[in-house]
Amino acid sequence: MTIREGFASVGDANLHYLAAGDPAKPMLLFLHGFPEYAGAWRATMARLSDRFFCVAPNQLGYDLSDKPDDVARYRAKALIEDVCEFVEAFPPRRKFTLVAHDWGGAIAWGYALKHPETLERLVIVNAVHPAAFQRELGRNPDQAKASQYIVDMQAEDADAAFAADDFARLRHSFRQIEAKGLFGPDELARYRAAWSQPGAVRAMLNWYRAMRVKPKGGGEAGTPKVYDDAALTVRVKTLVLWGLKDESLLPGCIDGLDQWVPDLTLKTFPEASHWLVHEEGEAVAHEIAAFAGGAR
Repeated sequence: MTIREGFASVGDANLHYLAAGDPAKPMLLFLHGFPEYAGAWRATMARLSDRFFCVAPNQLGYDLSDKPDDVARYRAKALIEDVCEFVEAFPPRRKFTLVAHDWGGAIAWGYALKHPETLERLVIVNAVHPAAFQRELGRNPDQAKASQYIVDMQAEDADAAFAADDFARLRHSFRQIEAKGLFGPDELARYRAAWSQPGAVRAMLNWYRAMRVKPKGGGEAGTPKVYDDAALTVRVKTLVLWGLKDESLLPGCIDGLDQWVPDLTLKTFPEASHWLVHEEGEAVAHEIAAFAGGAR
């Protein structure tokens, strides 16, 4: 597989991206999460680029992409529009399958709600639907406690803390897959290079500072929010892949998900964590290909 690199303009910013495969084939657009970068999808792209045109941007603030100072630029509405503009860089305009993990999944849920007509399929990997997250923060003390890391990331002095000791707190994110021998020194060096880009740590944390849905301090569950189910119903055929040993997004996050995702296929992995793409790479690629129509 040959990985090509480039930059695409999204309004006031430029996003760096990786691409592989024949641009004439069906398009898969991959969105990474925190604290990853576009390279998190390299192995998946290698497995699928014979059947699909695979594109993975470094999202705003990550690696070689631009890093605006304004926290408001990292609000979900703006990041969703980045996706709209990014796909225009790859003509001809056509429907595509959106594949996303973690924060990338948060943006993908929002994109599917706002622009369902542009999607063939939606694939979500351990990223909670916004209504389910509000519900769980309101009713589930364990989820509220598991989400307390968000409060720490929103602190104004968090940049220095997360960059300290050779990015120790960022490296700690991967402890579950390091313990399985799936995240070695070479892979970590590539992540360290992305985190070391000027302004990257602050920009990555700005995604959390820009959040509107936030856990209460102290790890307490709050009052469940009232939301409009109709406005949060995803009208796209959706596959959700979920590692049940996720320590940040607990299994309750997928309870009753079909309430908001009527055309849902849900597949769980009992022994996998939040980092399912790394732990079950072959299985994840197989599920994506079968769902998106490129199974061998």
